[in-house]
Amino acid sequence: MATKKINVDMLAKMFLAGAQNIEAKKEFINELNVFPVPDGDTGTNMSLTIMAAAKEVTALNNPGMKELAKAISSGSLRGARGNSGVILSQLLRGFTKSIREEKEIDVIALAAACTRARDTAYKAVMKPKEGTILTVASGIAEKASEMAQDTDDLEEFIPAVLDYAKEVLDKTPDMLPVLKEAGVVDSGGQGLVEVLQGAYDAFLGKEIDYSAIKPSEGAPVTKISAEDTADIKFGYCTEFIILTEKEFTEEDEHDFKAYLSSIGDSIVCVADDDVVKIHVHTNDPGLAIQRALTYGQLSRMKIDNMREEHQEKLIREAEKVAAAQAEEAKANEPRKPMGFITVSIGEGLNSIFKELGADYIIEGGQTMNPSTEDMLTAIDAVNADTVFILPNNKNIVLAANQAKALVEEKEIIVIPTKTVPQGITALINFAPDRSAAENEEAMLEEISNVKTGQITYAVRDTKIDDKEIHEGDIMGIGDSGILSVGTDVEATALDMLTHLVDEDSALISLYYGAEVSEEEADAFTEKVTEKYPDVDVDAQFGGQPIYYYVLAVE
Repeated sequence: MATKKINVDMLAKMFLAGAQNIEAKKEFINELNVFPVPDGDTGTNMSLTIMAAAKEVTALNNPGMKELAKAISSGSLRGARGNSGVILSQLLRGFTKSIREEKEIDVIALAAACTRARDTAYKAVMKPKEGTILTVASGIAEKASEMAQDTDDLEEFIPAVLDYAKEVLDKTPDMLPVLKEAGVVDSGGQGLVEVLQGAYDAFLGKEIDYSAIKPSEGAPVTKISAEDTADIKFGYCTEFIILTEKEFTEEDEHDFKAYLSSIGDSIVCVADDDVVKIHVHTNDPGLAIQRALTYGQLSRMKIDNMREEHQEKLIREAEKVAAAQAEEAKANEPRKPMGFITVSIGEGLNSIFKELGADYIIEGGQTMNPSTEDMLTAIDAVNADTVFILPNNKNIVLAANQAKALVEEKEIIVIPTKTVPQGITALINFAPDRSAAENEEAMLEEISNVKTGQITYAVRDTKIDDKEIHEGDIMGIGDSGILSVGTDVEATALDMLTHLVDEDSALISLYYGAEVSEEEADAFTEKVTEKYPDVDVDAQFGGQPIYYYVLAVE
């Protein structure tokens, strides 16, 4: 029998299933990133973006289409992280704007929503590039429009659109040579396909595990008071799924529950055909796991230290109180004409930005792209008429611009700094006696003179920029690609500098990371000074993770 309409309840299930699927596949998507760096984050960014919306959806109570659309759009916009997350949020924004006045969705409405999603996302990107998530979104819109003319049956429409999305995804390496060289499809496009696949699975009525979005039904909620953590009798919240290899009988369920009761509490044991969902609080998760293995294979294992979480919760609450007091004090200060928000990570780099006058530092960057919501929180905290944002990462610029578009009471200026050294240069060149527009012009001009190189290690074998790279190799990454590859940190960094330093270079700034000692940094600085005697060399502690050195040449 044909299915011609999707109601609001089904749409909510499909959206949540799409969110769940990308959460489950995020590490696979991360591994598709072209650069084999340890901070590959497309899957993580897309998952965090859609999960922010999913949590808003689960908080709704019997919503209409308009309420559901608002939750998806608002949640994803504010939760958007990284370029891929921002583009996904724009796709969801366009889609939900198209369907919010509908009571039920048919193929015509669905095709129109796919088209508006594509158009909204393309408008949000200043220089759209084919062979990316945008190309996959475009393919979806084209196929949806075509199918809407041929059928009114969603059971025929949806799988045809999904199959075509996969076809377009498979062609992305032919559109972007860098993907072909690395032997991968576009990671953002893969993420979008995973969202559609999850939604289609829900449409078909497949069993979906929504545990990443909300607590399992029937699972107890453990409320921890602000007492000593010794009050927590069993310290580890342990969850997993058993994929049974033989029938899991009522007797098996009774015996296993009895065993879990002997080693813990807060027990949930729910059997459904060949899948058994387990939740237990215990002091020895290994015992629960060992017994479970006698019934079959284990999946979706998750163990959380509740005592540690409790301590972190108390610390966070104390930090919130301190922050609130600081904000109250700041609110009583006169409002400044101009203020600065900068993205940074690492104790040393944070200190440098503070010394240069940054009003608010968002912890993040390479290893964790901050969300649009993080940007909005920072903007609200800076007591200034005009707020400059320094993203310091090319993958954060879109989120900063998205935050700018959501703010009305302050002027927001995003300086598109793509590296930390560019951000430092921008702040150095700020002059309080100039207007905001004059400062923007000066900073844009100065950051264009900064060449950046970063030293890190490869997490997998690949070939890129005509360079053979093996897992564990040291890479020197410049503004537009990998400049050097080796097995030694200092040798690779020196080789990278040969690509950055020219006859006009006057200054080399060196920021050493958390894994480099001061002695090692001093020795490396001497080598750089010897190699470039006519160039000033300045070395400072950055404290950044993952990247041994961040170098800037001006």
